Amino acid sequence: MRAFPMALIATALLASGVSAAELAAIVQKPTIDVYAQPKLDSPKITTLKRDTAVKISAQQGLWYELQMPAGTPGYVRVNDVRIDYAGVEDGDANLRVLMGGKAGEGRVTETAGVRGIDESDLKSAAFDQAQLTAMVGYRVDDSAAAAHAGEQGWQATSVAYAGEAKPGKSTGKSPSEAPAQQSTAQAASSVLGSLGHDLGSLFGKTSKVIPKSEGELSAEELALGPAIAGRILGARPLWNDAVAQQRVNVVGRWVASQTSRPELPWTFGVIDTPEVNAFAAPGGYILVTRGLYELLSSDREVAAVLGHEISHCVQRDHYNVIRKQEMASMGKDAVSSKIEVGSGSVAETYARQYVEKHGATIMLTSLDREAEYRADEAAEIYLARAGMNPLALYAVLQKMTALGSKSASLAQLYKTHPALDARMDRIDKRGYGGLEAFTTRE
Repeated sequence: MRAFPMALIATALLASGVSAAELAAIVQKPTIDVYAQPKLDSPKITTLKRDTAVKISAQQGLWYELQMPAGTPGYVRVNDVRIDYAGVEDGDANLRVLMGGKAGEGRVTETAGVRGIDESDLKSAAFDQAQLTAMVGYRVDDSAAAAHAGEQGWQATSVAYAGEAKPGKSTGKSPSEAPAQQSTAQAASSVLGSLGHDLGSLFGKTSKVIPKSEGELSAEELALGPAIAGRILGARPLWNDAVAQQRVNVVGRWVASQTSRPELPWTFGVIDTPEVNAFAAPGGYILVTRGLYELLSSDREVAAVLGHEISHCVQRDHYNVIRKQEMASMGKDAVSSKIEVGSGSVAETYARQYVEKHGATIMLTSLDREAEYRADEAAEIYLARAGMNPLALYAVLQKMTALGSKSASLAQLYKTHPALDARMDRIDKRGYGGLEAFTTRE
């Protein structure tokens, strides 16, 4: 990564009010132990009480180095203290503390003027087949992901998760029952259509609300995923960094293989924009912005971000919003007695018609706040299952906090997600419970 211009660094430091060697934080728990080394078996040098102000001088893995009064460093876990929100536009000085002096190539010059992907971009962007093909070209299978995990020493671990979706058991209709009902309804609609357009149209409308089978739901997901991802790539192309693209695919596929839906065609990519955000299109198509990727200093932090997005796919969060939109529009649209399917499968036509109307704007639709909190919980569970430490998610949330509450690079994220401190509050309130044993992993 290129060196930062010293004049720009000095300007950022003066604006933020922190030195290049420290970052303000406060003790988050009733008491925390401070260790002599970033290891749980090292000597404890002191105990700090809740609300004690501290200064972070560096991050080492899942530890923060503190400047102690005696001038010697001490170490605490990343979830023992809470970094203060930077109240300025440019939080890069803070990130340099957490990232050993590096906050991402070009970040100092980009942050203030960053323009995120907005709804108009995702509405108007054309589908980019070449970019989608390139993204799919980086896809890896389970065996390649498992081989990479073995090289890193990650061992799959069984961890229960009662809230995880189990597709195939979510519908009361068998895979053959609902299509048969729809076929009957559509046939009847054609007959009634000959008796009167309005009568046939109304019957055609009712046929669309018959619960869809698991097979139909999956088919629509798999058709929507590449259609939406191709539109996002039309707005912002893949980042020209093959190593980054390969990294998110091997790490992401390994994490996804620990979920209840390992069979999805999991495909990951990094898009070239400095904003801090990520997108989870239905069916396992996940895109992370370069701005977010550059915050991540370890594979476990990459896994934490991807785990959150993977949960949205597993739980069908965005797809369920699309289904609700479909249901809501039925009372407004003029419905004909025939469904125009055009060429290709019904699912493919459904996906094509949806993106022609909405583009990829679903990716900037705010999900229910509980869905976001659930995705955080799932990310921690997936990290534990993947042989990593669930504290990695907390470290990522802290880094985003360090960017500042007014950071332009987080503008779109703030519109669609709960506040970062609210997300960490929820994690603290929930605690680690059955995951506690995995928080000692390094």
